[in-house]
Amino acid sequence: MNIVVTVKQVPDTWAEKKLDAADKTVDRKSVDNVMNEMDEYGVEEALKIKEAHGGEVTVVTMGPAKAVETIRKALSMGADKAVHLTDDSLHGSDALATSAALAKVISTLSPDIVITSSEASDARGGVIGALLAERLGLPQLTQARKVTVDPGASKVTIERLADNGYALVEASLPVVVGVVEKINQPRYPSFKGIMAAKKKPLTTLSAGDAGLDGAAVGLAGAASAVVTSEPAPPRSSGTIVKDEGDGGTKVAEFLAAQKLI
Repeated sequence: MNIVVTVKQVPDTWAEKKLDAADKTVDRKSVDNVMNEMDEYGVEEALKIKEAHGGEVTVVTMGPAKAVETIRKALSMGADKAVHLTDDSLHGSDALATSAALAKVISTLSPDIVITSSEASDARGGVIGALLAERLGLPQLTQARKVTVDPGASKVTIERLADNGYALVEASLPVVVGVVEKINQPRYPSFKGIMAAKKKPLTTLSAGDAGLDGAAVGLAGAASAVVTSEPAPPRSSGTIVKDEGDGGTKVAEFLAAQKLI
């Protein structure tokens, strides 16, 4: 079973984020960067499938040189090898350009299953899985809270999360599967895993190595762009009601003024 899982390095969720003044892209240099938390569930599910059916797990990421830190974490969790697509020309890629670049790399790996997470915490677009499936010409199974692989029948069945429960959906291999955080509990890298990760194969590709047209990726290939932005307005300190025997009345009057009652 050849399993590919996509991961992304993103600014720490708790860090104060800002846009680059020049091109309005997320400024990643001034904050700590970590593996997208949702991608940890994707890596874990890939490892569980490998443990059940054999094969190998390949991690694929696109990002600057320091994104290798995220790759190493996935390898220390148990992934077998990785591909890092990194090039200055990729800077500013939107979802369409990113999916084009990732699909170009993934297509050379001949995967049985491509696993993505539901979204990245920086952009929260949640569309990369669908775009990859379209570009790779593969069926897609989304919002998976449970994945069952049947290699003999060459199919995958998922429990697809829904508002009122779940739906059973299946597709033939090869397939793109998007997972949600309810699917598993990601493992912590062990010391042994961290040490082993340093020796695992890591292929670094430039845009040229991957056969990408520079005009189709990065800011040049982006179909969307941030035109302007404004900081969120500061929150007011609120209204303090002192209870001098009429506190209930004052609260009721305040709620009525706000048309909440």
